[in-house]
Amino acid sequence: MLRVFQTDILDPEQFVVTLELVPGRESTGRSVDTVMGIARDAFADGRVSAVSITDNPGGNPALSPDAIGYRIFSIGMDVIVHFTCRDMNRVGMESRALQLAMIGMKNILVLTGDYSGKGFGGQGAPVFDLDSVTLQIMLMLIGKRINAAGDPDGYFTGCAVSPFKQTEGECLAQYAKMSRKVAAGAQFAITQLGYDARKFHELIGIQRHMNLQIPTLGSVYLLTPNAARIMNQGRVPGAVVTDRLLNTVVREWQDKKNGKTAAIERAARLGAVLKGLGYRGIHIGGIHRDFSTAGMILDRMAQIKDDWQEFLPRFNYPQPDGFYAFREAPPNPAASPVFGQHPQPVPVVDRVLYPLMRHAHDVFFNLDSPAAPVFRTIGRTLDRGMAGRLFIHLAEHPIKRVLLGCQRCGDCAIQHVGFLCPESGCPKHTRNGACGGSRHGMCEVNPDRRCIWFRAHKRLASKGKIKEMCDGCVPPRMWELNNTSSWLNFHLGRDHQSNGSEIAGFCRQATCRLLTEEESPVTKY
Repeated sequence: MLRVFQTDILDPEQFVVTLELVPGRESTGRSVDTVMGIARDAFADGRVSAVSITDNPGGNPALSPDAIGYRIFSIGMDVIVHFTCRDMNRVGMESRALQLAMIGMKNILVLTGDYSGKGFGGQGAPVFDLDSVTLQIMLMLIGKRINAAGDPDGYFTGCAVSPFKQTEGECLAQYAKMSRKVAAGAQFAITQLGYDARKFHELIGIQRHMNLQIPTLGSVYLLTPNAARIMNQGRVPGAVVTDRLLNTVVREWQDKKNGKTAAIERAARLGAVLKGLGYRGIHIGGIHRDFSTAGMILDRMAQIKDDWQEFLPRFNYPQPDGFYAFREAPPNPAASPVFGQHPQPVPVVDRVLYPLMRHAHDVFFNLDSPAAPVFRTIGRTLDRGMAGRLFIHLAEHPIKRVLLGCQRCGDCAIQHVGFLCPESGCPKHTRNGACGGSRHGMCEVNPDRRCIWFRAHKRLASKGKIKEMCDGCVPPRMWELNNTSSWLNFHLGRDHQSNGSEIAGFCRQATCRLLTEEESPVTKY
C-alpha cells in the first residue's frame, strides 16, 4: 500500500507538498477528467507527496472523495481523504471508515465541516452527530481493531486549525481545540488560509509552547479576484482575505496575464516564508484547471527559498484590532504568550448567570460531593414511577428552557462550555471546542449571534478557568437519552459522565495542554 505522504511528513528532513483537489457535481465528464488529469500530472512531476480530496465543500453536493480518491490512488498517487461530520451520523461514519480501510486509503483529514448547503430539493439536514475530536477518537479506536485483525497499518489522521482569528477568545478556542485533537490522535495538521505571516508564526510558537509536536502544513492558494472576494466576504469559513489584500488582487488582475503572474509569485513567496518559519510543508489550493500552475509555484519557490525573510513584509495583512498571542513578529522567535493582558468586558447576563450556575452545579451535580449519595437515592425514588418523572420534568425543564434554551437532550454538556448549551446554542452542536468558522466572534451559521465558544471564553477568563476549554475531551451525545431528564441521568449514572463505552473511557483518560498561569508567567488570567 502507498504510504508516501506518511513517510514524507514524518521525515524531518523533508519539506512536503500536498495539493488540494475539488471534485465537481458529476460522476463522469469534464470535471472528473480535469481532477484526474491534475492528479496524473502531479504524480508524474514527483514533487507532490499526496493530493487531498474535499468532502462536499461549502456543504454542497459533489462527487464522493472516496470514489475519485480511489481512482487516483490506483494510479500511484497517494491520497488524503477529507472526512467531515456534517452529512452522516456515527453509524454511517463508522461504515465509511471501514470502507476506506478496506480499499487502503488511510490518510484522513478529520474536519467538523461547513454547515449544510443546498442539495436535492433544498437545504440538507445538518447532522454533526460527532465533532472533529470525537471522530479522531473513533478512527483511532477502529484503527486498533484493524491492527488486531492483522492489518499493520492504522489510519494516519490529521486535523485543521485556523490561526487567522481576530479576537483573543477565538484564537484561544482554536488552540485549545487543537490540543484536544492532538490528544485524540491527530498526527498532522493543516492550516486554514490567510496572508498574515505573524499569524503563521504564532501558530508555530503556540505549538512549541504547548509542547504539541505535530508536523504542520501551511495553506498556500492561487488567489484570483473571484476567490479573494468570496473569502473576503467570509464565505469560506476560517479563511481570511482583508479588504486591503482584496483591492491589491483586483488591481493586479486588471491585466489577466499580469494577475496570474502575481498570483503565482504570491503563492511561491508564501511557501518560502512558511518553510523559513519552520512548517513541515505546504498545502496548495486553488488549482482547478491543470497542474502546470502548481508546477510554476514550486519552480519559483525553489529559486527564492533562501530569501524568505525579505518577503515577510509582503504578508502583513492584519485584521482590524486583531489579537496576537506573542509580542514578537517573525523572524524573531516567539517567547511567552500574552493572553489575558486586555480582559474583555463580560455581559451582565453572563456575569450573573455564570457564577450562579457554576455554584449550583458544584452543589447538586458533583459526584464527589458528600451529598451525592443522597441525591442518588432521591433520583432512584423519583425515577420509579410516572408521577416522579413528571415532577422532575416540571422542576427541571422550565428553568433550563428559560436559561439555556434547553432541548431536553438528556445528556447535558453545559459544564463543558462555560455553562452554555451546545445543543441549542451551536448549530453544529460542538462539545469539544469551536468549529473554526466564527468571524469576529460571531457564529458561522447565524452571524447575528455570538459563537458560544467565544462567549464561553469570556466567562471562563473572567474567573481564571480557561484551562477548562481543553480539559480532556467530551464524549458525543447519547441519543438514547433524548427527551429524558438530564438531572436523573446524571445522578443515576446514565449520561456521558458515567457511560462505560470505549470512547467515553478514552475521553476520561485523555490529557491536553493549554496555556496556564503556571506554565506562562506572562498570562494574566
